Amino acid sequence: QVQLVESGGGLVQAGGSLRLSCTASGRTFSSYGMGWFRQAPGKEREIVAAISWSGGSTNYADSVVGRFTISRDNTKNTVYLQMNSLRPEDTAVYYCAGSIQSLAATSSHRYVYWGQGTQVTVSS
Repeated sequence: QVQLVESGGGLVQAGGSLRLSCTASGRTFSSYGMGWFRQAPGKEREIVAAISWSGGSTNYADSVVGRFTISRDNTKNTVYLQMNSLRPEDTAVYYCAGSIQSLAATSSHRYVYWGQGTQVTVSS
């Protein structure tokens, strides 16, 4: 069983930055593709970014390209989401997710492990 714990959310003004972290338990973290999803009130959960097991492949939602960067440190069992130039529409609960596949999957159906979520609020 893998447990994921997110941190780093909070309140920030538009144009600001935040870095989310997700630390995983379990010895096989380095084998998993990892992803960040978000869900805003009244909306469906959507992919934000995904990264392959090695970090060599990444995928991003069109809305965050050029602003967000996903990365991972397998020695620390941690995946990061650096968020720059934040906008009010980025406000959501952000979830870390782990896939038993090694690729940078963008479909939530590929993910079997989920964190509890961390709130990100961007004020205008």
